[in-house]
Amino acid sequence: MAVLEIPDDRGVFVLTIPVASSDIDEQNHVNNVVYVRWVQEVAIAHWQKKASAEMMAQWNWVVLRHEVEYHSPALLGDTVEAHTWIAPPEGPKQKRYVVIRRVADKKVLASACTLWCLLEAKTGRPRRVTPDITELFGLQS
Repeated sequence: MAVLEIPDDRGVFVLTIPVASSDIDEQNHVNNVVYVRWVQEVAIAHWQKKASAEMMAQWNWVVLRHEVEYHSPALLGDTVEAHTWIAPPEGPKQKRYVVIRRVADKKVLASACTLWCLLEAKTGRPRRVTPDITELFGLQS
C-alpha cells in the first residue's frame, strides 16, 4: 500500500492525538500496536460524531481486517492527526482509510486500509450498509 492521499472531495474526519509516554517502545518511538489503536479510535470517533443515538443503538461495527503501512516513526512529544474517510459499501462491508501524520510538519507516519462490517445490534447479524449511513460519512448512495 502506498502513501494515501487525503481526499478533499468528501467527508474526511480528523482526530488529533498527543503521543503519550505509554505509546513509546524500547526503540524510543511509537509502538506499531499503538498505530492500530489510533486507527480504531479515529473510526469510532467518526461514527460517534456522525451517528445519532438511535443509530448507535441500532448498529454496531466490527473490524474484519486492518492493513497498516508504517512510513516514519512518531516520537514522544509529537502530536499526530488521524484523517479518516470511507469507500462505498459492499453489502455489509465498508472499507475505511486512515492517514496518520505529524501535526508539526504534516509528514505521513502511517497509512491504513481497514475493513469493517455493519451488524444489527439486536441480533449481531451482518446487515447491508444503508444509504443513510453512507451519507453520514459524506458519500452519496
